[in-house]
Amino acid sequence: MEKLSFSYRCSGRRVESSAAYAIAGVVSSGNCEVLIEKNADSASCAVEVSTSRPGFEKTWNAVLGNFLFDYDLSGYRVFINDAGAVPAVVNLRLHQAVEDLMEYRT
Repeated sequence: MEKLSFSYRCSGRRVESSAAYAIAGVVSSGNCEVLIEKNADSASCAVEVSTSRPGFEKTWNAVLGNFLFDYDLSGYRVFINDAGAVPAVVNLRLHQAVEDLMEYRT
């Protein structure tokens, strides 16, 4: 199990929500779970990844950086529990969690 930590200054479409958190996916063979929750630091987005596949830090950074270029999650923390998901599945779960958050706009 590898644990990775990232912090991003975001751009793109601002995500605003009155919900405290959103969750998408399940941790199982070849899949991942994404939890997004509000964070007191509104200047950046902190991301914590727990993955069963070590050695992919550059890939994770690229996938997350691309996503956070499109969606501004400043003021949120993202937790990803990964069981070997491919980047497309990670991107899907991130989009699902953001869409869930955006249903609860302030």
